[in-house]
Amino acid sequence: MRTWAVTTAVVAVLGPLAGLLWHAIVPDVAYVVIQGEALLADPEGQGPIGVDARFALIGLVAGALCGVAGYLAGGRRNDLPLLFGLVVGGAAASLLAWRVGHQIGLADFHRAVRGAPDGRNVTGVADLRATGVLVFWPLVSAAVYGLLEMIVKRLPARDGGEPGAGEADQVGGGELDLESAPSGRDVDRREP
Repeated sequence: MRTWAVTTAVVAVLGPLAGLLWHAIVPDVAYVVIQGEALLADPEGQGPIGVDARFALIGLVAGALCGVAGYLAGGRRNDLPLLFGLVVGGAAASLLAWRVGHQIGLADFHRAVRGAPDGRNVTGVADLRATGVLVFWPLVSAAVYGLLEMIVKRLPARDGGEPGAGEADQVGGGELDLESAPSGRDVDRREP
């Protein structure tokens, strides 16, 4: 339980930092004020798509880094709590990143919309329209963790000797090293 809680907390703390990064790199999105309400000036333009795409990219990179860090930091006896911590912490981090990035400058945006005449353009704040990208961080961290687990388990174990198929008295390599039978007899020396 402790592994799950610590992993969740450590990953979730990264969310506000990701939100600050997202706010810093989002493109400007223009809104037009009509009857005191801000509407997207170009709903299918590059601005709104770029905002979502940058959030998705941050989630993908952060998820991959968390998955690698979780795998390297974890022991092999606490895989499930660590994996659950990565998923829950990643989900919390995504939500925190969205909220923090969106809140920066929101009060100024609302003030500008209230005081603007109809037809005026104002620059908006970072906001997600494709909220499905919130799952990128937790899913990618779990996928990277599982992929590393699978790759490492498939790597052949070293036999401690020279590189290659095994020692002169062995057949195979790694976990499958077998002692070869002396010529003309079996290993147990029961049959001639």
